[in-house]
Amino acid sequence: MSVFALGLNHASAPLALREKLAFPPDQLIPQVQALQQRLQAGLPTAKAEAALLSTCNRTEVYVAGAAALTQTTLGWLAEVAGMDPAQLAAHTYVRRDGEAARHAFRVASGLDSMVLGEPQILGQFKQAVREAGEAGTLGSTLHQLFQRGFSVAKEVRTSTEIGAHSISMAAAAVRLAGQLFEDLQKIRILFIGAGEMIELAATHFAAQHPAALVIANRTAARAEHLAQHLGGQVMPLDQLGARLHEFDAVVSCTGSPHALVLRAVVERALKARKRRPMFMVDLAVPRDIEPSIRELEDVYLYTVDDLSTLVQTAGEKRQAAVAQAEAIVDSGVQGFAQWLEQRHSVPLIQALQHQVDDWRQQAMTRALRQLHKGEAPQDALDSFAHLFSQKFLHGLLAGLHQAQGEERAELERMLQRLFLRQGAGDR
Repeated sequence: MSVFALGLNHASAPLALREKLAFPPDQLIPQVQALQQRLQAGLPTAKAEAALLSTCNRTEVYVAGAAALTQTTLGWLAEVAGMDPAQLAAHTYVRRDGEAARHAFRVASGLDSMVLGEPQILGQFKQAVREAGEAGTLGSTLHQLFQRGFSVAKEVRTSTEIGAHSISMAAAAVRLAGQLFEDLQKIRILFIGAGEMIELAATHFAAQHPAALVIANRTAARAEHLAQHLGGQVMPLDQLGARLHEFDAVVSCTGSPHALVLRAVVERALKARKRRPMFMVDLAVPRDIEPSIRELEDVYLYTVDDLSTLVQTAGEKRQAAVAQAEAIVDSGVQGFAQWLEQRHSVPLIQALQHQVDDWRQQAMTRALRQLHKGEAPQDALDSFAHLFSQKFLHGLLAGLHQAQGEERAELERMLQRLFLRQGAGDR
């Protein structure tokens, strides 16, 4: 069985393409089940395993099954995106077996993230695995891959300083806002959504003590909980159009499949604000804020891709942490590769065990017959040992007699290594 990862991320595909393949959390289970059904149609004799990871920066499919299923997986993704497979292939990558493990381990450790070392990806990865487990698409091979990956990620985070040198999306947003506004304590900020990314962003902005911090979310209870935690206020989401002009900054990240902040609404807000600038950050994929809004004067709109420019990439200490993390990943990959290679030998081992058990049963049946006839136990045991050894050696000796030249020499070396003590053949 082969393992492969097929996906696209911030480095291989533009945001407009990534949002076509962004799966909301409530769609992960039905979508991964649909994928497995498609894979199974091309692999009727064995069960294919599948898991689906979807974040704002990447969508990846992990599959354990025949290598030929790569094209099936690409075709399924292209169908979801409404694209031609060849067109999508130009923006995707495929990693197989050991390299698939390396990729998964680097992703879980934050080494493949837009913001190096960011911690959110590990939780997102674990959620994807839980969803695959609930969907019934996770088998022993992918389970082993992911559990080893989580162990690697834990070691990277506890043994290196990789996370200490990262700038989160939230911190980057605060930095950008500070470049636009002279005093962040005088601005009013609206957060749309109440998930993990909004909580992180709101926490960073709350540390600047803004004049007002307001949460708008479809679920009022979650908004109230977050607002209470941060000392902010709550606004019904349906009041967005009427009150948008009140805010100097807007940060949005929801699971909505459609834009929530429309250009016409922002144009009205700008008129009411008498052209005072608005700072907007869209952390969602698909995007919450209509992209054409960035064309308006006095609007400063940034997406997740824009924020990547603020990520620091230099520094000896940072590079040392990366080197340490990569070494931990290498060790994890070697362990998984060995496990996978051993898995390939399982059918052969099982066949050998069944054959030896059959020989043992034949010899045991003959020995019991001798005992029932009244023959001495010693003779029955000797008969058992003789028949079993003959059965065991017959195939090996026949193969040795039939082999010639280098094949025979190699077989002799193998038999000596397996069955004779070192040096016994020299005596």
